[in-house]
Amino acid sequence: MPFVRIHHPSGNDPLYPTALSKGVHRALVDVFGIPQDDYFQVLTSHNAGTELIGPAEFLGITHSDDLVIIQITCAEGRTTEQKKALYEAIAENVSNDAGVPRDDVIINLVETKQENWSFGNGHAPFA
Repeated sequence: MPFVRIHHPSGNDPLYPTALSKGVHRALVDVFGIPQDDYFQVLTSHNAGTELIGPAEFLGITHSDDLVIIQITCAEGRTTEQKKALYEAIAENVSNDAGVPRDDVIINLVETKQENWSFGNGHAPFA
């Protein structure tokens, strides 16, 4: 039940956001084992350098104007190894699918309890 936000630079090919979206979703299906139809995402384009900002270098990793920031909110319970595998799969997928340099893929994973989710009608199916 992840909810994904993808912030990316504007001005790319019209298929670029779709490639990002599908690459992230495929990694979640493959690594976290989420259902294929568990697909909730918000994609937002920003002007690089003014609305989408990151350091030129952080922790020895160089970033460019192609910076993509991905935030995933999901239920608790994955191991550190699963999370590391997810980060690797996302970086690989968006690099291959959308041409984003692996150094420019920043991922933030936010975990929450299952009772904090409602998917419609005001119901909390996992509470």
